Amino acid sequence: MHRTIFVTTALPYSNGSFHIGHIMEYIQADIWVRSMRMSEHKIYFVSADDAHGAPIMLKAESMGITPKELTDLYSKERPKYLNGFHIKFDHWHSTDSKENTLLSHEIYKKLQDHNLIEKKIIKQLYDPVKHMFLADRYIKGTCPKCKSDNQYGDSCEECGSTYNPTELINPHSTLTGAKPLLRSSEHLFFKLSDPRCTSFLRRWINTKNINNKNKLQDEVVAKISEWLGKDDENSKLEDWDISRDAPYFGIEIPDFKGKYFYVWLDAPIGYLSSLKSYCTSEGINFEELLDKNNSVEQIHFIGKDIIYFHTLFWPVMLNFSNRKTPDSVHVHGFVTIDGKKMSKSRGTGISPLHYLDLGLNPEWLRYYFASKLNSKVEDIDINKDDFINKVNSDLIGKYINIASRSAPFITNFFSGKLTFDKNTEELMIREIKLKLNLIIQLFEDREYNKATREIMSYADYTNQTFDISKPWEIAKKARNGDASSIKNLHEVCSFAIARFKAISVMLSPILPETAMSICLDFFKIKYPFKWDDALILPEKIEPFKHMMSRIDEKIFSKLFEEQKTKEKESIKMLNDKDLINIEDFAKLDLVVAKIVNCENLEESNKLLKLTLDYGEENYKNVFSGIKSYYKPEDLIGKLVILVSNLKPRKMKFGISEGMVLAASNKDDKSKEIYLIEPSAYTKPGMRIT
Repeated sequence: MHRTIFVTTALPYSNGSFHIGHIMEYIQADIWVRSMRMSEHKIYFVSADDAHGAPIMLKAESMGITPKELTDLYSKERPKYLNGFHIKFDHWHSTDSKENTLLSHEIYKKLQDHNLIEKKIIKQLYDPVKHMFLADRYIKGTCPKCKSDNQYGDSCEECGSTYNPTELINPHSTLTGAKPLLRSSEHLFFKLSDPRCTSFLRRWINTKNINNKNKLQDEVVAKISEWLGKDDENSKLEDWDISRDAPYFGIEIPDFKGKYFYVWLDAPIGYLSSLKSYCTSEGINFEELLDKNNSVEQIHFIGKDIIYFHTLFWPVMLNFSNRKTPDSVHVHGFVTIDGKKMSKSRGTGISPLHYLDLGLNPEWLRYYFASKLNSKVEDIDINKDDFINKVNSDLIGKYINIASRSAPFITNFFSGKLTFDKNTEELMIREIKLKLNLIIQLFEDREYNKATREIMSYADYTNQTFDISKPWEIAKKARNGDASSIKNLHEVCSFAIARFKAISVMLSPILPETAMSICLDFFKIKYPFKWDDALILPEKIEPFKHMMSRIDEKIFSKLFEEQKTKEKESIKMLNDKDLINIEDFAKLDLVVAKIVNCENLEESNKLLKLTLDYGEENYKNVFSGIKSYYKPEDLIGKLVILVSNLKPRKMKFGISEGMVLAASNKDDKSKEIYLIEPSAYTKPGMRIT
């Protein structure tokens, strides 16, 4: 039975470039979509830029551009990543669109009609320096539950607890370092704690989808059940603040002047608005397609860090706005590098564009991810040696090796023509079909690691039977005109090529470009493949040509080199003409300052953004090239010496209002630099004299 499926990936936030975690998710979804299309199911595969929220507004402000200009900047980068790794969405849209605004208003109105929206006056933290209410991510302090320091305003990374930002102990603004003020503001809340919502969620997570499969993985169900509790009285779900005060970049709430929808309300609606935009361009009736009573499946691929939004708020929003709810939410883990969490500041990240710029085959990465991915919520580790061994052994040593060994015999002895008699044809088709049925199911179940193991075991079997037959020895007799040897050689090599074609079909969701090249250039047959194409035995091949190369370890190692982020500061020996007098020195206003906040600028290899208190609650922002030497969290609270009267400098990331003093070896190759720290007895604002 052919199915119609609406598939999405999590919307990337438009305040930075894609990282390797984005690419892993897109590859996972792309493989699944390609495999399902090979079964001739109709797929609508869409995504969009998550283009709203305070982070985008503030970053754009620091760069001196509009939020729209910022999101457009990252939008223009997208094709490099998606095309580079052969990821084919049907459509890509933006949450900052007319479709998303209309759908957000419509869903909001439906929730109002169900009496699930209410106004509350709340106490909120306000930055007196920035003159704005602070979103959770711009507040840090001590967790009220486990007392861990340096935790964000909505949840603790140490104990996993969620809380209100007003519950934080000793909070401070990460924007200015100021101590936030507690002010009242009227907000809209979505009543997630309503018994109707909790009752629906219990039913939703425990009912099968239209294919009689679980909507969620066991690990995800366990987590949601923990939040839901045993019954409504024990539920840990709280009402959800869905509004934000101006200034804010987002969708204005139609009946609440000066308020905007919180980004997490309109972001998932971006799935629908992207599909609606695509439907409009293709002449498809969007409302009819997603009518809740039809059989169209709705499937989301997401990371484990956004389970809360996609398995609680999102299905409830859809249900009570009379829309189709997700049939499946496929959750994956994070990408780690050599067992370590990705971190640009620690040099443990991998840039997808750097991978491509090095000339590395994107399908190596697709295969490596596929060999690791399964239906569990597990992290995927990229290990250099494992990567090289897996690609060189599996793809070259097993897969391509089949064609490179058998094709020359077919070309040289039989002009590229293959042979199968009726009996061998039936046996070969039966053999392939048995393997193919298993592979199809493993792809659908997202057990890519098992699928690749099964495919490579078939490649091993193909190589082993080829070796046992010893065609190189048969060829010697064939050259002498021995008819039996000629027939034997023809069959042995034809079997190998038939299996090679079947393996190419099986690998095509993972290696689409290689499969296309083999299809068009080697077999001269139509592409893209359907699964049943594996059962059609090839009749002829072209002479074997290079299909895929081995990984060059020297080039590949460059991907893992620690990022060269050290800022070179030349220090020259002073000579007589460089000497200054006391009047020159007196021009410098050197003051003791305290680092009250330090931000990692992901788009810079060198700079950290320091927020400095230099006395009497006066603050300056300074961009310092010390990223390779210090972790941001280790700098908060340190005393430094600030050149406070340095002329402000406009930079890409904002305005730098001074400079902090540091010491380093005069040798440019030195790997050490130290901030100059005044005595612990000094206080912010004291002058250096």
